[in-house]
Amino acid sequence: MRAAVEISMYPLTGDYRLPIQAFIDRLNTHSGLSVRTNALATQIWGPLDQVMAILTEEMTRSAAAAGAPQLVFVMKVLPGLRPPDSAPLGVAP
Repeated sequence: MRAAVEISMYPLTGDYRLPIQAFIDRLNTHSGLSVRTNALATQIWGPLDQVMAILTEEMTRSAAAAGAPQLVFVMKVLPGLRPPDSAPLGVAP
């Protein structure tokens, strides 16, 4: 099943931009996903199992980073939603 996830990361530190950008940059390295970012959140589209596994991996990496501040993640999951361009990403509906 395909899904869309909207996620926001809130590092509890004054220097919040670097950890957020590193998280987004890592999300963009995973093939099979469509990732778009705006000023408030990042939207990710792809197979639900793959999206959740990647988010688990990348949230863990962010939390385990040396000197990482405490992090808060806020997420919305929308099962069955395709990217706005509605172009398939290599997986049949």
